[in-house]
Amino acid sequence: MTSPLISTADLAARLGEPGLRLVDASWHLDGRDGRPDFEAARLPGAVFFDLEASSDQRSDLPHMLPPPAEFARRMGRLGIAAEDSIVVYDTVGIRSSARAWWMFRAMGVSDVRVLDGGLPKWLAEGRAVETGPAAPATAATFTPSPQPDLVAGIDAVRTALDAGEQVLDARATDRFAGRAAEPRAGLRSGHMPGALNLPFSGVLNPDGTMKQGEALAQAFRSAGVDLDRPVITTCGSGVTAAILSLGLAVLDRPSRLYDGSWAEWGGRADTAVLGD
Repeated sequence: MTSPLISTADLAARLGEPGLRLVDASWHLDGRDGRPDFEAARLPGAVFFDLEASSDQRSDLPHMLPPPAEFARRMGRLGIAAEDSIVVYDTVGIRSSARAWWMFRAMGVSDVRVLDGGLPKWLAEGRAVETGPAAPATAATFTPSPQPDLVAGIDAVRTALDAGEQVLDARATDRFAGRAAEPRAGLRSGHMPGALNLPFSGVLNPDGTMKQGEALAQAFRSAGVDLDRPVITTCGSGVTAAILSLGLAVLDRPSRLYDGSWAEWGGRADTAVLGD
């Protein structure tokens, strides 16, 4: 199995390879634009993946996977083809880069990896960066091959919960328990009946890299996850759920991601919600 992660050392050794595309997917929950981060310091030759603009503009829910043709147009304008070797990173470590990784996979890209530790680790090691606005990319043709088995809608989540299958929530414990208000207005506090909770930070090391091997497997087991059974990941809006999906992929375990996540479930009147 090829890991969905790539180390800073391995990426540094590959810089300049034909077909290698570096993608900065920085995004902030508080609404700050990630592009200033990109222009302040980015990996050489990287392009900026605007998470908001690359999501479904017609949906009332945040960050929903867009129609394949729309995603293909945006990626083509960034100079990215589905056959490229894509490395995604962000300015925090492993945050929104995992969501971009999952989006590329859901659109059929087979060779896409996340930079383990992201830009902070790259900078801490004194590696080269570029600054300022990036030059326009040379357009490419991105041909999507949607992978519906990676995506779970609300009906699939209802069915999974009713059947006692594993739905794993990446939100912080207080939000999951209903002791903390949701950051988005209009959403109830709490969790889906039967869901498990593993805050996304539980699969990461203090330096922002992903845990590995038994330490990573134990993080899932400690949340009650049976790694031999199917898992649906979820969170607030589908971003940090992708970190759990990435961790499961590191362990060579498949998962589906609930794209609507709590933004959908917690905002509807026809969904059950539990809290402490």
